[in-house]
Amino acid sequence: MEKGLSPSQKPIKDIKEAEAHDKVFHDVLLHKKDLSMQTILMWHKKLFEETKPDFADKVRTHQVAISGSRFMPPSPVEIQPLLRAFFRWYDRNKHSMHPVELAAGVHLRFVTIHPFADGNGRMSRMLMNFVLHQHGFPLLNIPYEGRRGYYNALERSQVKENDSTFIQWFFRRYLKEHSTYAKFKK
Repeated sequence: MEKGLSPSQKPIKDIKEAEAHDKVFHDVLLHKKDLSMQTILMWHKKLFEETKPDFADKVRTHQVAISGSRFMPPSPVEIQPLLRAFFRWYDRNKHSMHPVELAAGVHLRFVTIHPFADGNGRMSRMLMNFVLHQHGFPLLNIPYEGRRGYYNALERSQVKENDSTFIQWFFRRYLKEHSTYAKFKK
């Protein structure tokens, strides 16, 4: 602990972020209101207020790059218009689109906007599970060991500006994990 490491040799910051993630995840599952930017900012703040307070709950104001990816996130001036378009898309589709497709679309669109300096993937996966939970569907875990296919599908969809690669990957992953439930729940 004196050197900032937990007994398992993990940095204390990582432990605190994991604990915060657990708390925010429970908030996501208990949240009964509709999705809003205010709610997303609140969850982001809770996730990072102890470890990265300088950007917790703040939309980024600088350009970022994703290490190892060919996809370049939007510039800071594009973020607010893209977020408005994201919420219009969500409001237009939240009652008509199949919940699994909606969850995949929410995830892909939000992570592509990449509105935060850090935590975009975590927030996108939380939003994905928020949508699934709101519609009474089982949640989806994307295990760390299976992230290569996940990242490849995301990048292909983002670079080609075509949702279908990620949506197809998402459906396959979801059906693999929940085949019986997804077949009968509509």
